[in-house]
Amino acid sequence: MSQVVKSQSNTNPVDNQGGATMSFFQELRVLLKKNIREYGMYIALVVIMAIFSFTTNGLFMSSRNISNLINQTGYIAVLAVGMTLVLIIRQIDLSVGYVAGFLGAIAAIMLTKMGLPVIVTLPVILVLGIIIGLYQGFLVAKLSIPSFVVTLAGMLIFRGALLRVTEGSGTIIIDNKAFNAIGNGFIPDITNGRIHILTLILGAVAVALFIWTELKARRNKLKYNFEVISPAMLGAKIVLVSAVIGYITWILANYNGLSWTVVIVIIVVAIYHFITTKTVVGRYVYAVGGNPEAAKLSGINVNKIIFIVYASMSMLAALSGILYTSRLQSATTTAGTAFELDAIASAYVGGVSAAGGVGKVTGSIVGALVMTALTSGMNLMGVGISYQYIIKGIVLVGAVVFDVMTRKK
Repeated sequence: MSQVVKSQSNTNPVDNQGGATMSFFQELRVLLKKNIREYGMYIALVVIMAIFSFTTNGLFMSSRNISNLINQTGYIAVLAVGMTLVLIIRQIDLSVGYVAGFLGAIAAIMLTKMGLPVIVTLPVILVLGIIIGLYQGFLVAKLSIPSFVVTLAGMLIFRGALLRVTEGSGTIIIDNKAFNAIGNGFIPDITNGRIHILTLILGAVAVALFIWTELKARRNKLKYNFEVISPAMLGAKIVLVSAVIGYITWILANYNGLSWTVVIVIIVVAIYHFITTKTVVGRYVYAVGGNPEAAKLSGINVNKIIFIVYASMSMLAALSGILYTSRLQSATTTAGTAFELDAIASAYVGGVSAAGGVGKVTGSIVGALVMTALTSGMNLMGVGISYQYIIKGIVLVGAVVFDVMTRKK
């Protein structure tokens, strides 16, 4: 629940001294109304999970299925993080799917045919991703070629490159336990019991860290005389979020615990959340997305931001390719197909504005979970693939319509 910040002359849920001027439910209604863009995706995820849990007689919420669902989201979640920044600055990247597939195939070739170790392969693939992003950023920023054209061409180029490098065998099988563990392995436990104790410990640490950051943020707001939510509302938020973290942790602990894929996604989200909320580069990204001309006139190097965003996007596409290839334990000719569509859909469902300048990486992760949950739930229900595409298309249109309507308000 976002903090409510208003001028002293307006009616506020609470004053600076914590004296409530609204009841708890009145304040909740005000917060939901003012932050409906942020809360809408969470509400949608809860509703989807509840529906599928009921229609599958609880199978959807089983430890095994939730663990698989979260792991399946990994490679799309990483792409969605990068796509969030691209969409925020009012650009697009259609090449990320086949960039991921191509670089995943290059990783397979380096590991199998060239015999290079994982510790060498991974940095090389990430650097190649950065180079690809800088190339596309150059075409967009310096030559002023529309990003749609540049990345559409990139999609065709890297699709052809993927077919070329896999032309001999069609599928490159990877027999490297360390690499395959990235997409299929789980963090080791400190005991050999049925419950994954280390996962529970990490979940408790996450809850403690969340509570500490919330209390610290509240103290800082009060220190500088900003409005904050009431103590009761803060307590409700802490209890609710802590319960969600604890529940997910318990489910995962009952099935192998945290996977390396989840750990990687958490690290990526944490880094990009920090960059977008706590750094100058992050503020510049939102400024460029909000109004490129005004950002340029205010002294922001818009071209530099485009370079950074596209280099970041392709680097994350390389990481996505590593996760996907590792999960399949092979590189295939179809790797990367429609990844860009899933990433764009996840970002929009997660709250990124179609007009640019608005969006959060954490929201895009929730959007990715929504899209994956839809696929997983419909598969468990036996819904045909044709209907799955139709339903996901309707969800995407609904998310954009919701964005347009809330921006008008």
